[in-house]
Amino acid sequence: MNAEVESAVAGKTPADGASAGWEPRIIAFLCNWCSYAGADMAGTGRLQYPPYLRVIRVPCSGRINPIYIIKALADGADGVMVSGCHPGDCHYLAGNLYARRRFTVLKKLLSTAGIDPDRVHFTWVSASEGGRFAEVVKEVTDKVIRLWPNNICGGTKYEL
Repeated sequence: MNAEVESAVAGKTPADGASAGWEPRIIAFLCNWCSYAGADMAGTGRLQYPPYLRVIRVPCSGRINPIYIIKALADGADGVMVSGCHPGDCHYLAGNLYARRRFTVLKKLLSTAGIDPDRVHFTWVSASEGGRFAEVVKEVTDKVIRLWPNNICGGTKYEL
């Protein structure tokens, strides 16, 4: 997973934010069964949404260790989106509920650490909600753009 996060953030340097043509880099951890399929539905339906998302497909949102979200931010991602199945629809029974609990604690931790918790977003998108996926990506992108580039670690890469 470390390599996937690093490759999704790759190519972004601290100077990227200083240029007039800055574009946000948002890492999206998508559940294989619902959210990834919802993203596929949005693409198949030719729905328009901002192109700043780098997708990392995971078996379940409950399998996302919060350290990977922190690593993405530390490596220079401007925002992180985690999307899973709706409550009660998880293919692994309660994985999305575990993710929701972890996410609540992570938001408080980020705030305590001085990192704007609005850089991280958690949402539910099912396989049939391509339109909703496109809307969520637009909302997340708008919030991240308002926050400007992430300079949390000054471009320094950290090993976890």
